[in-house]
Amino acid sequence: MDKLLSIASPRQLALPFGILTIIVLMVVPIPAFMLDVFFVFNIALSVAVLMASMNAEKPLDFSSFPTVLLFATLLRLALNVASTRVVLVHGHEGPEAAGHVIEAFGAFLIGGNFAVGLFVFMILMIINMVVITKGAGRVSEVSARFTLDAMPGKQMAIDADLAGGLITADDARARRREITTEADFYGSMDGASKFVKGDAIAALLILGVNIIAGFCLGMITHGLSASDAASRYISLSIGDALVAQVPALLLSIAAAVIVTRVTDSRDLAGQIGGQFADSRTWLPVAGILGAIGMIPAMPQTVFLPAAGLAFFLWKKLREREARSKIAEAAPAPVAKADPTRIELEDVSDHTLVTIELGYGLVQLVDERRGSPLVSRVTGVRKQLSQSFGFIVPQFRVRDSLEIAPNDYRILLGGVPLGGATLRPEKVMAIDASEANPHARLQGEQTTDPTFGCPAWWIDPASRDLAIAEGFLTVDASTIIATQLNQLLSERAHLLMGPDEVKTLLEAIKTRAAGLVETIYPSPLSLAAMTRLLRNLLEDGISVSHPLPILSSISQAVQQTQDHDRIVDLVRADLGGLIVGRICSPRERLPVVTLDAGLEAMIAGGLVDPISGQPVIEPDLARNIGEQASAIVAERGTGATIALIVQPRLRRPLAALLRLRAPGCVVMSIAELPETQPVEVIAVIGGAAPQTLGLPSPDYDSSSQTSESMAA
Repeated sequence: MDKLLSIASPRQLALPFGILTIIVLMVVPIPAFMLDVFFVFNIALSVAVLMASMNAEKPLDFSSFPTVLLFATLLRLALNVASTRVVLVHGHEGPEAAGHVIEAFGAFLIGGNFAVGLFVFMILMIINMVVITKGAGRVSEVSARFTLDAMPGKQMAIDADLAGGLITADDARARRREITTEADFYGSMDGASKFVKGDAIAALLILGVNIIAGFCLGMITHGLSASDAASRYISLSIGDALVAQVPALLLSIAAAVIVTRVTDSRDLAGQIGGQFADSRTWLPVAGILGAIGMIPAMPQTVFLPAAGLAFFLWKKLREREARSKIAEAAPAPVAKADPTRIELEDVSDHTLVTIELGYGLVQLVDERRGSPLVSRVTGVRKQLSQSFGFIVPQFRVRDSLEIAPNDYRILLGGVPLGGATLRPEKVMAIDASEANPHARLQGEQTTDPTFGCPAWWIDPASRDLAIAEGFLTVDASTIIATQLNQLLSERAHLLMGPDEVKTLLEAIKTRAAGLVETIYPSPLSLAAMTRLLRNLLEDGISVSHPLPILSSISQAVQQTQDHDRIVDLVRADLGGLIVGRICSPRERLPVVTLDAGLEAMIAGGLVDPISGQPVIEPDLARNIGEQASAIVAERGTGATIALIVQPRLRRPLAALLRLRAPGCVVMSIAELPETQPVEVIAVIGGAAPQTLGLPSPDYDSSSQTSESMAA
């Protein structure tokens, strides 16, 4: 026994012991006294289940209800079997033979008249089966269907909140578990309602068996007359049925309560009481009851006091509402500030990205006007998070007296990135090269702060005219959000810190724990992972698909621990991803190369003693930047080309062209996929090649001349 208790706790043994007790009740005769004890326990259990259902704030707070309903139904059926045995065996001995509980129900509730008891039992059965159980089962079925239909939308909402940084990964997992539990709960409740229906049918059958078998046994076995047999056995059978039907009715009510609940922060009594505590509800009630009470044929002694009570409730509730309005209108007590105390928030800005507004633009964050700038900035943060692959830190919007009233500026780490002067009461009409050149807009000429396009400040009433003329019209909040998005899109690596990297790795670890463990925290620390991912982001490699990037890092760290070497190995492994930003795998990659002499001069020139990287002298750097920018401009707006160089020259040339020619992606020859067809469109520092391109994947050597690329 001690060994058994050491294996299982008393709580774990309670449920098997209870099931064994139910089975014993069905097969083993028990004395009338024990039957009374179990009847009382059954009633207490039913009341406890009803109270738990009413006190739950939401249905999932009582998620074990379907299983509890099953065990309670089994207990009631076991008691029916046990009481049937007692009634049929000892019913001829008198009303007290089946126990005092059955005797009390048969004598007190139905007054000893078994015909009345039979009708009362039938009415309770109709209420239980037709009204409560059927309604609760229908609500459970509809709730289960709607819950399953809504699961994809709820999952998408959780993913959107997680991507937007509104919740953490732990919160997302908890909400997903709650959604799954909710679907399982309503599905279980849909099936649990069948238990109650089957119990009611079993009660009818057991009552019929008790009446018919008891009547026959009383006359045949015990020699009772027909009237005596009916009086004893039928009364005991009706009392037994009522004893079982009362807990069944309580459980049916509990099931109906739990499935009709609406999620609220209060229990059922508080929810109903709070929603009936509106004074507008009770004045019409008082008027209608008073009007009915004035009719001569009506009992005024009942209606008029009820009308007075409703009027009293209306008066008291109205007084309470008036006091609540006065309390809400009163200003909140302001704590007296200590003039000698200085908080860290007063002297430090803990946010990475800050948007400062002049006092003339504060209306853009006014909640009474819908806070248009806040919603725009939130959308930009969500869009950037999806593009970069990590949760961008929250932005801060604040007013500043250091700038002009209608000015704004965007700061990253305290460093201004951009800003402009706005007209919050007007709309900006931007000529994005699609406007009618002969259009004449009435307004103030200006320049779009994001892309430098010509624009005009116009009245909102002229917005439709400007759109018809081909102008792009935006309001002040959209201008700020657009420039914020454009500035931060070029600086993804500056937005990623150790906290963002740790959050990203923890999220990936839930699905690819083995992959993460090969990298972090050993051999790469959090600082090393942050530096590595920031370098990749600076090179334009997004971490929105982190698994192939982490796989490449995992392979690279097996070869070296040098940071620059790891970056080169990862980029070489992700060459297809880098090329995919420029063209598709079956298109020719537009390539620019350096003249062989120029490339050799840079490789053999000055070297930075700290980093060991080649140093490009200023005049040569300016010349290369101008030629690369001119080549990109010739390709058209939005075009992107690739500059293919030796691996040793990739890093300095990438830093050189990142700002001078953003449309030129610098790649080493090792990063170019072997199957990628290319087209050499220019040579910086030399003449363009006469034969251009490498063969496409469907190249036929018998019909095409060989082509080569100048390296």
